[in-house]
Amino acid sequence: MIAHMAIKKAIIPVAGMGTRFLPASKAQPKEMLAVVDKPVIQYIVEEAVKSGIEEIIFVTAIGKRAIEDHFDRNFELEYRLKQKNKTKEYEEISAIGKLAKFAFVRQNKPLGDGHAILAALPFVDQDEPIAVLFGDDIIDGKVPAIKQLINVYEKYGDPVVAVMSVPKKEVSRYGVIDGTSVGKNIWEIKRFVEKPSPSEAPSNLIVVGQYIITPEIMRLLETQKPGVGGEIRLADAFISHLKNKKALYGCQFEGDRYDCGDKLGFLKAQIQFGLKHPDIGKELKRYLKTL
Repeated sequence: MIAHMAIKKAIIPVAGMGTRFLPASKAQPKEMLAVVDKPVIQYIVEEAVKSGIEEIIFVTAIGKRAIEDHFDRNFELEYRLKQKNKTKEYEEISAIGKLAKFAFVRQNKPLGDGHAILAALPFVDQDEPIAVLFGDDIIDGKVPAIKQLINVYEKYGDPVVAVMSVPKKEVSRYGVIDGTSVGKNIWEIKRFVEKPSPSEAPSNLIVVGQYIITPEIMRLLETQKPGVGGEIRLADAFISHLKNKKALYGCQFEGDRYDCGDKLGFLKAQIQFGLKHPDIGKELKRYLKTL
């Protein structure tokens, strides 16, 4: 196996308006909605940190200040928790700001996910591969999903996208890959098909919002012309990468994915994480049996 540059940074775009969660998202970022007792965005950050990520760059927009506050220290709260001998709560709160080094940059216009990633470029070295995790997906697995993607990158040295199988009737909601299996849960991607009908879909493997992108992909984003809706999209950069006869891999991660940008996915996450929560799991299970 060839040694490749270690991935120590992650970009997390969180600039979306969260219209699917209005009115709850009117005055707070959708990423700060809590799954049991922890905001969605903290689950995603913790997954990145468990995967070896040391620096996280949030790409934000107006109305997202609460995310920055959440990962900052709150000395008054820590002081009061100490005063009241709430040691467990104090340790949980003080640990949040120490999870990683955090940077925040604004996406000045909503011009697509690729444009959001470009906003983070001042924090990324020219020759540096980087992880990208979008702010909606919580993936619950024994090995963090982004770590599984990093392992594939370390084997091949090429960009990697997260993929998962869905029922064929659902493929029209997603980008779908056409590829060849080259190992357990690893696919060499030949093409992307955006939101195909079930009859036209080349597979039932959809792309999920986690990626390892290389400097090559960054350079493609920098020179890419806006596509549909005037947006610069990461998927278009991958399509250009494939047209240039470059390798791109899909990692069919092991774990349960919860789309917390969707009301039903968010509620499923509440139930599953609630059942595993040490304080309420047993009572919740008893309650669910009564329904």
